[in-house]
Order: sequence, then C-alpha cells, then structure tokens
Amino acid sequence: MAVALALAGCDRGRDADADDAKPAGTAQSDDSGGSKKGDFGPPQGEPIKAVLTAPPMVPPPVNRNHPAKVIVELEVVEKEMPISEGVTYTFWTFGGTVPGSFIRVRQGDTVEFHLKNAPDSKMPHNIDLHGVTGPGGGAASSFTAPGHKSRFTFKALNAGLYVYHCATAPVGMHVANGMYGLILVEPPEGMPKVDREYYVMQGDFYTKGKYREKGHQPFDMEKAIDEHPTYVLFNGAEGALTGDKALTAKTGETVRLYVGNGGPNLVSSFHVIGEIFDKVWFEGGTKYQENVQTTLIPAGGAAMMDFHLEVPGSYVLVDHSIFRAFNKGALAILKADGPERKDIYSGKEVDEVYLGDRAQANLQAVATAAAAAKTGALTVQDQIAAGKALFAGTCSTCHQANGEGLEGVFPPLAKSDWIAKNPKGVPTAILHGLQGKVVVNGKEYNSVMPPMNQLTDDEVANISTFVLNNWGNPGGRVTKEEVAQIRASKPANASEGH
Repeated sequence: MAVALALAGCDRGRDADADDAKPAGTAQSDDSGGSKKGDFGPPQGEPIKAVLTAPPMVPPPVNRNHPAKVIVELEVVEKEMPISEGVTYTFWTFGGTVPGSFIRVRQGDTVEFHLKNAPDSKMPHNIDLHGVTGPGGGAASSFTAPGHKSRFTFKALNAGLYVYHCATAPVGMHVANGMYGLILVEPPEGMPKVDREYYVMQGDFYTKGKYREKGHQPFDMEKAIDEHPTYVLFNGAEGALTGDKALTAKTGETVRLYVGNGGPNLVSSFHVIGEIFDKVWFEGGTKYQENVQTTLIPAGGAAMMDFHLEVPGSYVLVDHSIFRAFNKGALAILKADGPERKDIYSGKEVDEVYLGDRAQANLQAVATAAAAAKTGALTVQDQIAAGKALFAGTCSTCHQANGEGLEGVFPPLAKSDWIAKNPKGVPTAILHGLQGKVVVNGKEYNSVMPPMNQLTDDEVANISTFVLNNWGNPGGRVTKEEVAQIRASKPANASEGH
C-alpha cells in the first residue's frame, strides 16, 4: 500500500510538472503560472522609450519575443478643463488627460519609471501601479513634490490590464480629481490581433454645484465620502466620446476596448447597446469569458473586451446603472460605417396601432373628435377634450398631469415661455422628438425626448391644441394639415429616441 501511494504521488507530481511545462495561454483551462513564471530573465538589447498615448488611443502592440528595459516618463499636471458644457473643474492628471496616458509593456519587461510633478502644481503626488509587484505598487518610491522628479524600477511579472492611480493622502481626493490610468502588460505571445483598439475609463466626480450647473466647480469632499457623485463620466468629461469625438469603426472589423474604472467609489456595469462582447477578459486578467452582454468592472479594476461589428450604426457605451448614463453623463458613442445587413437586423418593419385593453370610456373624447373631423364640424373644444385624453396616456408620465415637468430633466409645459415664443414647436417636438439644449422659463434642459411619430396627424393636432390652451399657455389651435406639413420636414435637433 505504501508503495502504491508513493507511486500515485509520483504520478501526481509528474502531472503537475507536465501542466507547469505547458505554454501559457494554450487553452482556457491552463494556469498561466502568475508571477512565478513571469520572469524571463534580464532585459535584452538597448533600452526602449515607451510610447504613451492619450485616451482614447492605444499604443501599438509590443511585437517583441524577449524582455526589454522600458523607460516610462510621465508628468503630473494640475489643470482646469471642461467637465461638461459650460462647466470647468480643476483636474489632477497623469500626462495632462483624464484618464492618464496609456502604458503598454510586455510580461517580463523591466520598467524604469520616471514620474515628474510640474513646477506649477499645488500638491505632491505619486503613483501606485496595480501591475507592480512590491509594497505600495511604487507609491512610496515615487512621492514627488512640485518641480521634482522621482524614479523607481519594477519588473512586470504578471500579464494583464492594470489600473494605476495616485496614492498620496487624501487618496480618495487625488483619485476623484482624475488621477488614474491603465497599463497593459502583454503576455509573451501578445494579445490576439484586432482591427481597432480603444482606451475608455470611467470615473465618478464630486462637485459643489449640481449636475451641469455652470461655471467653475470645486471638489466636494462630503459628497465624495457619501458616495453621491455629481457626474459619472467616460474619459473625464461629458461628451468626451460623442459627436465629432465618437469612436469609429467599420462593419466587418473587430474592435477591442480596454476599459478601466478609476472610481474612486462606484462599480461599473459596462455595456454597449446593440452589441454583444465576443470575448471579455474579466477583471483584466488572462482568462476570457465569451458572449457577454454586460460586465462588472470594480473601482480600481479593468476589463478587455472584443466584439465584431456586423451592422452599421451608432452604438452607445453606457454604465448600465442606467441613470448614470442618461442623468450623470456615463455615455459614449462608437459609430460603425458600412453597408446595411438586413439579413441580420431589419430595422423597424411594422408600426401599427395597439390599444390593448384601454377602456373605451377613456377614448370617447378621441372618438368624438375623429367623427367631428370627418364631417368638418371639429371645434377647438373637441380637440382640447380629445387632446386631454391622449396627453394622459402619452405625455403625462414625463411632463406630469399638471404640465409642471420634472426639474432638471423634463421641461415644464405649464406657463412655458418656450411654447409662447414657438407654438408650432409643440407638434414638432411630438413628431420628431427633441435633443440638445433648450432653455424654458430661464432654466436649461439638455435631455432627450423620443419622437412620438406613431401618433396620427389628428392625434398630434389634438394634443398640441390641448397643451396650447391649458396651464397658462397662450391658446391657439393646431390643425391636422399643419401637422402633416411638420411631419414631412425633419428639424436638425430631431431625436432618434436615445
């Protein structure tokens, strides 16, 4: 029995040795060996100066089959920048951007890190790289006063995507002011090739003023401690990756996103609306999951995800804690160009009336108005009565039954100076939606109203007439014929509904 046990132990030993001998990454079940297998010897060749890129760009792949000495030079810059339209904030940055410069090295590289703190900085800073093996991740070795430079060296023993951030006290304040970024440590065989790579990083920001309150906004420590952010943003500013700054790709291409979460507080539920991640290297490690809809990225964590684009259009990147996306700014766009693929996605095929079990009594005024319209006897009062019923079922959830709206989100219809100046704006907004900034009764709104173009011309005319003749608005009438003309002309600030 003793001999048998000894032989079994030898067999287990041989199996373990065989597993250890396998090249890293040959199968999903393989053990990469971690830091124990991350030292590939001393650096070879001349030192290499790292290529650093500002977000959303990513440095080119390493393309080396040996470890090297890589010199990283990064400067801390404190600077005032826009955080939203008409709103500025004093960011503390690595490299002058939020997030900081993207760093790309190879597993086994020896990294000589130079941290400079600009002479006009007000604060000392340092850097804690989660990809460093050593106490503090380099923080104690890189404490740097304004106008000084520090240097330390580390060997990148673990492959993966890692967050770096400032760790000078108060740590939360430094991170909340934008002091974070990503370092990619490629495995020896490199990352699988893709057509495009982008760098996106989420952060939560805490300002004294309310969301989108104009002017320069200082940091609010109390909000930060209570974890009540004013903004949740990708790449440090609302709209940083929308409009002319949207990410771009073509159908038929595979896109990789390197996504980090600087925090300092919130966990991200990262999602791309209309796409499914073919692969997600969850938590930035060396193993991937396939066919993922939404992936969690902890504060101080990261993930890599690949997806292949089949259908053209605009894909919206969000934190799927969804109020953060549409009411705090966590929203970006990837625009894919290419030919339509109706075999994969048809677009809208049917748009027809569905009343369900709506009580007929609620529609009686609508039926009365429709009958009067056919005989040419439709009165303003008929329209108002029909419009009231339709408004209750279509518009009142957002604009409220009393027309007061929701402050900061949906503008009021009651006593609206916007309506008084432009009565025909009511049917235009109903038909085509509305996006972009509007000022109503002296307050700015910048939400999105989806188009209600499923409504008939009669219904739009009746709702508009009801709104014009209620809540202190100027009165008037909108006809079916006017609505038909408005339907045929789409304004520049029309909305697609998201």
